[in-house]
Amino acid sequence: MDAEKMAASMKQLSQDVVVLVRNELELARQEMAEKAKSAGAGVGMLSGSAVTGLLTLGSLTALLILALSLAVAPWIAALIVTLLWGGVTAVLALSGKKKIQAAGSLLPEQTIENVKEDIAWAKSGMKDDAPSR
Repeated sequence: MDAEKMAASMKQLSQDVVVLVRNELELARQEMAEKAKSAGAGVGMLSGSAVTGLLTLGSLTALLILALSLAVAPWIAALIVTLLWGGVTAVLALSGKKKIQAAGSLLPEQTIENVKEDIAWAKSGMKDDAPSR
């Protein structure tokens, strides 16, 4: 009778493990999707900083330089506009970096922790079902 009980317990355990693994894989997929979405905003900001970086170079010939050169020396006008675009570039780059860091690791950390707990639980359950000597 004990052998039948143990066999039934092992069968139930294997079925539970299959369901558990499926649930953990789904949780991992969801967790990774959330993290990727969060990191995507940071990547977008970094892309924006690249565009404004190009504008920094293009600003040397922009209309603002010409307009400012009416009030100050042309080289000072070019410097002012270049520093303005450089500031915008720096703000976007730092904001993007913060967003990416806030997303953290793209590993499904919660799922990994759950799997470790599930393995420990399964091992302890197998020890409890083992026949006593």
